Amino acid sequence: MKGWEETLSPQRELWVRIVCVEDTPVPGTDDRPASPVVPAGVPAHAGGRTVRRRVRTRAARVAAGCGRGPAPRAPSANSVEPAPCRRVGWQHRTVKTAGSSGRTAREWNVQDTGIDPVAHNRAAWDTYVRKGNEWTRPVSSEVVERARAGDWSVVLIGHEPVDRSWLPADLTGKDVLCLASGGGQQGPVLAAAGARVTVFDNSPGQLRQDRTVAERDGLDLRTVLGDMSDLGAFGDAEFDVVFHPVSNLFVPDVAPVWRECFRVLRPGGTLLAGFLNPDVYLFDHDALDERGELNVVHTLPYSDVARYSAEERAAKFGADAALEYSHTLTGQIGGQLAAGFVLTGFTEARHQSDASAAYLSHYFATRAVKAKRG
Repeated sequence: MKGWEETLSPQRELWVRIVCVEDTPVPGTDDRPASPVVPAGVPAHAGGRTVRRRVRTRAARVAAGCGRGPAPRAPSANSVEPAPCRRVGWQHRTVKTAGSSGRTAREWNVQDTGIDPVAHNRAAWDTYVRKGNEWTRPVSSEVVERARAGDWSVVLIGHEPVDRSWLPADLTGKDVLCLASGGGQQGPVLAAAGARVTVFDNSPGQLRQDRTVAERDGLDLRTVLGDMSDLGAFGDAEFDVVFHPVSNLFVPDVAPVWRECFRVLRPGGTLLAGFLNPDVYLFDHDALDERGELNVVHTLPYSDVARYSAEERAAKFGADAALEYSHTLTGQIGGQLAAGFVLTGFTEARHQSDASAAYLSHYFATRAVKAKRG
């Protein structure tokens, strides 16, 4: 059983989203309350749409009008796509929020209990695949052939190739998990370079792109459908590398992501993670997109569902655009440390076209290691 629950003070009342992995009723739950209680003292947050700018912006960019997308094709022999088995209920709980001391045990994104972010963002990204968003376009056969010859690169943040020294010198036979990394881009390249690759993503459409490349170019990789916060499809210590490009802005809580990464890595294994600078969510996205103005109007951390009503989200981003959540650096970097990782590398990159790029880096990347025992 999973949910979002805070452990801070003072106590507040909240309807907490509960998910059971079995198709059975959730004890003590019923339908969503007519007026869910939002904890007092929690600010309404909004964001600066930097990553949505990669997905949907005002002019000459991919529209985000979103439906469910085409039905996913039957999984191939080397793919694992579990049947839907989750059940959502609502349970009234007492939770705790940050008090006047400002101390936080872990970050919190307020949830709109009418939305399941996993299901919502799955539908959104399937639509982005149909519309040809840049992060859904598979690599060419030429790129795959060069990778087979040892000439390859993959992107972790922005458009910059990741430092090759962050990865094993020889990928041959290494088990690599491309986490929330569908789209036929990183996974096929790493497979062509010799790794045994598993691509794990929340979007059936994104996974189809990886399978398309694998079938076209004779690559051996498998695809698994699921939520990046729950890697229960894998056992402990299955992978040598987890490659996790910028994507955790699509989940409300990053702590489970880091814990699961640590669990599935072997001792000595490496996590390469990209994520957003939370400051990019400070700005009014309309002013930034339309006039190049940096107007600070939002507080952090940011959440689409906490800041905007469904009607406002539809007007600003499209009715079913992917939901985004900012995360503090405590959550991103401190969360990796709390999970048990040792940080061994850090870098940053600016956005390739955003007006705010003259003032700040948009992306951060970390290299972290699961230390060997003894």
